[in-house]
Amino acid sequence: MTDLADDGAGRPSDGIIGQPPGGRSGREAVPAAGRGAPVAPGYSPGHTLPLAVEAIRQLRRRRTLIAFGLLLVLPWILVGAFELSGNGPADSQTPGLVADATFGGLNFAGFAFFASAGFLLVVAVALFCGDTVATEASWASLRYLLAAPVPRARLLRQKLIVALIYSSVAVASLPIMALLAGTVAFGWHPLKLPGSGVELGTGAALGRLAIVLGYVLITELVVAGLAFLFSVSTDSPLGAVGGAVGIVIVSNILDAVTALGHWRRLLPTHWQFSWLNLLQPQISWTAMIEGASVSFCYAVLLIALAFRRFRGKDIVS
Repeated sequence: MTDLADDGAGRPSDGIIGQPPGGRSGREAVPAAGRGAPVAPGYSPGHTLPLAVEAIRQLRRRRTLIAFGLLLVLPWILVGAFELSGNGPADSQTPGLVADATFGGLNFAGFAFFASAGFLLVVAVALFCGDTVATEASWASLRYLLAAPVPRARLLRQKLIVALIYSSVAVASLPIMALLAGTVAFGWHPLKLPGSGVELGTGAALGRLAIVLGYVLITELVVAGLAFLFSVSTDSPLGAVGGAVGIVIVSNILDAVTALGHWRRLLPTHWQFSWLNLLQPQISWTAMIEGASVSFCYAVLLIALAFRRFRGKDIVS
């Protein structure tokens, strides 16, 4: 596809979308406003690719429906597993959240967080954020979006916003469905704090679970940043998603190496279960504040690298 924009000397340019004349790859050959190039009447860069359009496009993808379906069905599968086990007494080695999982819907929601935060939620966030740009590249539709023309920074921003929204809804859907499934199966009882036997009323319990959800969302920002950086760096959606999940797994392995000492505090996954401090009679905020800070800094850096990488990427190579 050739770009017929005037090159400033009265001759049509022969640049290719994503590969402009002069050999500098990675910039749109579509003329930009403010550079003396003609602009179509009514064209406004700020009105291209509305969030609603991008949200509908991503919602129609099969991976979105599969991801939400799995997260909504999983709590019921866990309920079935507990029912089949007969809810027998737990031994002394069973973690408190597991032992008390059948003590009402609130405890079951806490158990759902504990069971899924380390891997399942990581995969879900990586799927939404890693698939968004890489899929467009693999379908060869990315160049046509830029030829619309949609500015690169805006295209990336709109896709990131929608991906983060879907990721947040996906992460939140699991404990909400777990709360419903646990209440239906085991009734509604106070939240029993593991290890202490202290019980919290409905208001305090829901407040703490809401903070847990907020903290989990912040820690998952690292996964979102990793997946998004890989997504703009490859045209393989599986590679983008798998790369982010793989780095999280490696980080978990390194975090288990106690010989690393304080260096483990720099690993983003070192803080992923700091929210367990919220399920103690006296809440300790120190680890959660440090974990949220580390996660946010990693996310900002990774997303900034993604924008920088996409800014100079040749989208047809």
